[in-house]
Amino acid sequence: MRERDDDHARFERPRRRTRPRTKDRPDYSKLPQGRVITVDRGRYTTALDDGTVVTAAKARQIGKQGVVVGDVVRLDGDVSGDTDSLARVVEVLPRTSVLRRTADDDDPIERVVVANAEQLVVVVALADPPPRTALVDRCLVAAYDAGMDPLVVLTKVDLAPADPVIALLEPLDVPVLVVDRDQDPTSVRDALRDRTSVLIGHSGVGKSTLVNALVPDAFRNTSHVNAVTGRGRHTSTSAVVLELPGGGRIVDTPGFRSFGLAHVDSSRIIQAFDDLAEASAGCPRGCTHLDGEPECALDTAVADGRTRADRVRSFRRILASREAAESY
Repeated sequence: MRERDDDHARFERPRRRTRPRTKDRPDYSKLPQGRVITVDRGRYTTALDDGTVVTAAKARQIGKQGVVVGDVVRLDGDVSGDTDSLARVVEVLPRTSVLRRTADDDDPIERVVVANAEQLVVVVALADPPPRTALVDRCLVAAYDAGMDPLVVLTKVDLAPADPVIALLEPLDVPVLVVDRDQDPTSVRDALRDRTSVLIGHSGVGKSTLVNALVPDAFRNTSHVNAVTGRGRHTSTSAVVLELPGGGRIVDTPGFRSFGLAHVDSSRIIQAFDDLAEASAGCPRGCTHLDGEPECALDTAVADGRTRADRVRSFRRILASREAAESY
């Protein structure tokens, strides 16, 4: 009987051998640290703290975790930055902010635009193409949702007055700067100094022209606006981090034709407005704070004189930009 058992054992599938699990994790704290400045087909161009620019691939242990422009990462392998050298991204450090968008309002897939930015700069042309205020409102919502400070820069001031757009944003306390294409953008440079700022805007609004003025050696491509459609051609094809000569950095992004907000929770937006957040404490559960919402405490705050009616209207306008699909 014993001999028969041994005969069968010879034909049995060998037992799978596995390594014992361990709670120990690799320590990457001594590895060089850098910031991802652009991403192209699975290659991550990363600037080390000493200025060396390194090309890297994502290490296997990163798994499905995304690595995006602006991420601060740890690198292993060849970090010399020499031609044909390749390092590995082995760790993504915790992000301080994440700017997201979806392709449209029904798209469940979030797309991270950039990580670790402090300020969202919305570039708007006053004409050619005309300002699309719905997109501006959506960008503001995305900024508040990400915990970023918004800034609006108006271009092509020689073609149309800036007052209507400034008046639209004034109740929200959004800072607005007006730049002349023939003058140095000193005010914008001052607002960006020592901060990490993301520039967003429709194609053709003059964003690349502004970037070239801020970073003279950036050489970002510029283009014209189609006379029939009133739309510009995409000249920036991928996001890229550029160091500002006076301190700070900007992230130039491709021109967006839409900015979906399917990922945004409206309850987070009101937290960007201290007075409105305080007033909303009296709202019933599930209140959307939109116009016509019964028993919304924002209406009571306006009636009592605790907040301005135009401020509440403007806040509701940007909230409504999330609720309704719009053409940009």
